[in-house]
Amino acid sequence: MDARAIIARKRDCQRLDKAEIRWFAQGLADGAVTDAQAGAFAMAVLLNGMDEAERVALTLAMRDSGDVQVWDLPGPVLDKHSTGGVGDNVSLMLAPALAACGAYVPMISGRGLGHTGGTLDKLDAIVGYKTEVPIDEMRRIIREVGCAIVGATGDIAPADKRLYAVRDVSATVESLDLITASILSKKLAAGLEGLVLDVKTGSGAFISDAAKAADLARALVSVANGAGCKTTALITDMNEPLASSAGNALEVANAVAFLRGDSIDSRLWDVTIALGGALLETGGLCERAAEGQAMIAAAFQSGAAAEKFASMVAALGGPVDFIERAAQYLPKAPVVGEVVAQESGFIQAIDTSALGLAVVGLGGGRQKQGDTLDYSVGLDQIAGLGLSIAAGEPIAVVHAADTDQLEAAKAAVQAAYLIGPDAPDDNILILEKVG
Repeated sequence: MDARAIIARKRDCQRLDKAEIRWFAQGLADGAVTDAQAGAFAMAVLLNGMDEAERVALTLAMRDSGDVQVWDLPGPVLDKHSTGGVGDNVSLMLAPALAACGAYVPMISGRGLGHTGGTLDKLDAIVGYKTEVPIDEMRRIIREVGCAIVGATGDIAPADKRLYAVRDVSATVESLDLITASILSKKLAAGLEGLVLDVKTGSGAFISDAAKAADLARALVSVANGAGCKTTALITDMNEPLASSAGNALEVANAVAFLRGDSIDSRLWDVTIALGGALLETGGLCERAAEGQAMIAAAFQSGAAAEKFASMVAALGGPVDFIERAAQYLPKAPVVGEVVAQESGFIQAIDTSALGLAVVGLGGGRQKQGDTLDYSVGLDQIAGLGLSIAAGEPIAVVHAADTDQLEAAKAAVQAAYLIGPDAPDDNILILEKVG
């Protein structure tokens, strides 16, 4: 095998076989493939594409470049992945709810990227919570609690880690083939038996175009099933924040209020229930998704999901009474101020990515690699589409480190809202199910 020959074949629109793809992925993992060759390969794939068999082979080869978990548990091993959005804290509620329903959930999550928040960054806001743990510890917690939300170790899909870094600097991030293999190689390395994907579209999604989001959903479902993992996807709307909070500690507080039943955002409830129902059906814990949705709802309403969340937090080093006293353990921003509407009318549109970038500007996300986050900052009480509002009424509350940041965020939030005389059409939350 030779990296140059493999690159040349893909450059010339030829199909790569399993052996060639596996050799190249192993070369990414062990350094036999140089950065220049990795970049050339990524560009050849971007320009010429891969067929279904090549996508499956690349996903499996990158999965197998590192450790792959094998489980022996009395229930199905399931997980969920979201392509990212603003106010998307679904994982914090869904993982413990699935565990309460008899599933085992090794949720390998990531950090914030661009204008979207990362699940690990949210959990880092909890005092003592360890998002990076040895694989043996994660496996113990999965067996004992039923769920663990943690980061990937260096031994999980190292070929993807290498190729991802090269894609970021070689203008090849947009490749559907490479996106598919990247997402799935890490998820499948967790030894999953079932997966549900939440593919976002709209103003706050990485893929704003609905047709392109559908293409990604179909590719992910097809490749995952081809790789042996039962998978479905929901295409969901991100033209407004999913939760009424955006920012690490604020989204954790929002999740705790949801789990306790104190305050539940309706869109957040609907997406979480739909994803959970689909996944319980996939995992064989119920016969139909509707039955699974009822099981997930019961886990929330009974408090079983909240108990699982509390056990997971404690097992990963957080406070044992976090679910009861979250406000005492989460950081609070020193400066808080309302953003008010400049005119009366209906909220007709929201530039949701601008709200995410406002959180980044406050220090709640990274503008460059290595940035230190301020977990306390962000937005809450975010007004949603279709709300009738009068001039001077609040559309959001900003939590900031100082008054300069507060004023900058206020201006950004106001600019993100379009208020007019007519109510917008109803926003469809779940646009399509794939698989």
